[in-house]
Order: sequence, then C-alpha cells, then structure tokens
Amino acid sequence: MDTALEHLDVVIVGAGLSGIGAAYRVSTGLPGKSFAVLEARSAIGGTWDLFRYPGVRSDSDMFTLGYPFRPWTEAKAIADGSSILSYIRDTADDPRIRERIRFRTKLISAAWSSEDARWTLELEVTDDDGATERRRLTCGFLYLCSGYYDYDRGYEPSFPGIESFTGEIIRPQFWPEELDYAGKRVVVIGSGATAVTLVPSMAKEAGHVTMLQRSPTYVTAVPSRDKFSDAVRRRLPAGAAHHVARAKNVLFTQAFYQLCRRRPELAKKLIRTQTERILGDEASVRENFTPAYNPWDQRLCVAPSADLFKALKSGAASVVTDTVDTFTPTGIRLASGQELEADVVVTATGLSMLPLGGATFTVDGREVNLGDSWVYRGLMVSGVPNLALCVGYTNASWTLRADLSSRYVCRLIRYLDRHGHRYAAPAVDGDMTARPILDLTSGYVQRAVSAFPKQGDRQPWIMRQNYLLDAPTALRGSLSKNMVFDTPVPPSDTPAPDLQEIHA
Repeated sequence: MDTALEHLDVVIVGAGLSGIGAAYRVSTGLPGKSFAVLEARSAIGGTWDLFRYPGVRSDSDMFTLGYPFRPWTEAKAIADGSSILSYIRDTADDPRIRERIRFRTKLISAAWSSEDARWTLELEVTDDDGATERRRLTCGFLYLCSGYYDYDRGYEPSFPGIESFTGEIIRPQFWPEELDYAGKRVVVIGSGATAVTLVPSMAKEAGHVTMLQRSPTYVTAVPSRDKFSDAVRRRLPAGAAHHVARAKNVLFTQAFYQLCRRRPELAKKLIRTQTERILGDEASVRENFTPAYNPWDQRLCVAPSADLFKALKSGAASVVTDTVDTFTPTGIRLASGQELEADVVVTATGLSMLPLGGATFTVDGREVNLGDSWVYRGLMVSGVPNLALCVGYTNASWTLRADLSSRYVCRLIRYLDRHGHRYAAPAVDGDMTARPILDLTSGYVQRAVSAFPKQGDRQPWIMRQNYLLDAPTALRGSLSKNMVFDTPVPPSDTPAPDLQEIHA
C-alpha cells in the first residue's frame, strides 16, 4: 500500500440534497472522523443547481423534502427550484460542511482491499482552466449520495424526421438561458413530472403550449401552501412546527399510497373525480388523464394549486394523447394524421438511470456486478464492504429515506469502532425470489433495472417504500443481522481475513 496517499475515514460522493445532509450527519454523528464530500461539478445543489428549466420545483412538500434538522421556513410547501437551492446552500454554509467539499472532483473507480480494510479511489480532478488530472485517495467507508440518474444525458427516443425540423429542439436538463419562447408555439413531448411542470409555466408567456403524451399519467392537484402547517408555525417555535408538519405529511402521504395499492379502484375514482371537478371536461379526463395502470404503478405527478389544469382550462395549453409519426419542417405529424405546428419542441422524455454514478468498483480484485447483487436495508450491497448507496423513496420525499440512510451509516461506523471491527459486508443466507430494486413500471426504470442490485422476498433484503417501517430499523434495528465482519483487531502478524465466504 502506498502510505503517501491521503486517507480519510469517510468519503461522501455528491454535494446535492442528499450529500449535504449526509455531511451534516457525519460531522455531528461521528465527531473526530475525517471526511470529505466529492462533487464532480463546481457548485453545490446537485439536481437543484443543474436543472434550470421554467417552473422547476419540488413534487414533494418541503417539510419532508427538507432536512429534519433544518426547519423549512418559507411560505410555500411545494417550493420552486431556486428556493430549494438556496436552502441546500444555506445548510452547506455550516463550516463543518463547507470546508469538507472538494469541487470538480469526479469518482472514476473504487477498489476495496480487505487486507488494508480501505477503499482506494481513482479521481478525475479538473482545475480552473479546465485541465484534468488523475489523483488517488483512500477511505475507510464510502457513501455514494449522487443518486441513480445520468445527468450528463437524458433518455432520447429516436424520432423520425427530427433532422428536418426547422424550429428549436430543447432538452430540459440542458435548458438554454437565452431561449425566447414568448408568443411562440411550443410542443412539450412527455407526460411525466418535467412535462407537467413545464407546460403551465411556459403557457404564461408562449403563444400556446401543447403537451404531447404517448399515454396518460395520473396528475393530482395539491395546494402550494399547507394551511395546517401554516397554523402550526404560527403557534409553535420553528423547529417544533417543522417536526409536527413533517409528521402529518408523512402520515398523509403513506396513507394515500397504501390506499392506492390496496384499493386501486377507489383511488382511481378519487383522482378522476378531483380532475373532472377542476377541469370541467369529462371527455378530456377520460382521454388524457385516465391511465391504463393503477395509481403508483408509476409515480404520480402533482400540480401545485392545480396549475396544469388551470392552464388547460384557460386555453393557454392543451393535451394531445397520440404518438409521433414524424417530425416535419414546421412541427410534428402524429400517427392519427393530426399535425402540431411548433416553433419550439421540448423533449421531456425523461432521464436515464446510471448505477454508482458510472464509476467501476472492485472488491479484492473482483469486479462488482450490481445486477448479480442484492440490496441490503435499502442502502448497502451484498458482498461489498463499507459501501452505502443513498437511494430515496419513489412514493414519498427522497429525503425521508436519504436521512435515515445517513443516520444508519453513522450507527454502523460507531458499531464497528465499538466492537473493534474494520469493516462489515452484507451476506445473503439462502435462496430468495428476486424483484427489481424499484417496483415501478415506468419506462426509465424498466430500461435500466437489470444494472441495479435486486431486492429479495424477506428482510433485510426488501426495498421497503414505507418510512414508518424503515425508521425504527434504521435508527434502532440490528446492525449485525446478515452482516459479516472482520475479526476484531487481529494481531499484527496475523493476515487480515478476506471476504471469500461472502462471495461464495
């Protein structure tokens, strides 16, 4: 081992919402531990700094998307992207966090050595002039908080004739600041959260906006402000009010999710009734807002203050459910023969999933194949020591699970120290029935799910989508169940054990 390499106790990858939260938990929960946050870009904020398209906002309330240790004090519960970015940056201004962030530092690969009980990280570091160089450092525990999306490229289906279109084609994740769409005809292709956000926002300035969707999506209207939380904040200190509002929203969100899964027909009726009442057009609801799948087979989209439905009702926007036959010089011809004239086309066709941020991993010289691995307690990988992945909920706020994961990581590291262990790795015992890590039928999941670890049919190998069940396990549950540890503090003349039994 090269003893000249810098060594840290913990390395966190990503300085977005999850990574900054993780840095807070490590700095407060593991005092005295050395750590760093590696950020490939030159700014804090992750998704909320990268995405700059019109109307970008949260689709979860900020009492649950925000950190439990930092009260959300702004008026809107469903917040715009710039407000969320400011919130993350303000949190990162804590000296315990800010001085640990290393910008323009991208993780390329990580190699675990059981003999040395540490990861060796290969990094690509970019200087102020754009020149890059490779560097290395080592760490005892590696915590990946960069999410599971590929932010360098989105999903781009092949559209016939797209090269003939004479207007502008825009991809939301690379929104050009100079784009002027005032008074222009805009077509937004897609029906997911990005499209549902873009359409009402662009409709305020565009001549007309058409949302072109291949199939309908469930869209529910929610208030931008939370009256209950506003009332609580008038009566309680900020911290206490934040926790009360957070608890209420956790319970409500989980109750609605369970209703959707257990009584899908009733949930469909409730959503459809709300949409018909707001839109006042039963035929449009039947054609454009009645999916063939059950609620929460795919993510539900939210329309704060019913903004999408109001834009449709005003005539500033419209929805067309059809497929693209071909682009033309002046727009898009659909399979039905209808033509949509457009000056600007926005391809809100979704992101692609990317495991481990695109980095490669080895354990004692063996390449880690995530597709052959199992996810442990929603954050670790079978057979891989001292590695955690931060993966949020799909049916609730990302931060709810992200914060539990960070607190679990701190508990596990304290446990290792207390018992004299250097590392721990989850180990599967017996056969299991495999299920995808994310139980969603969405295209972006189905296209990439085989590259991610599987979940099993029993605990601790189930990726639960339930904060109320996960919280007790993460905060007080067993740290040794289905976990293999090295021998505590072996004598210096005794070789350190390997992980052969884990990989068997």
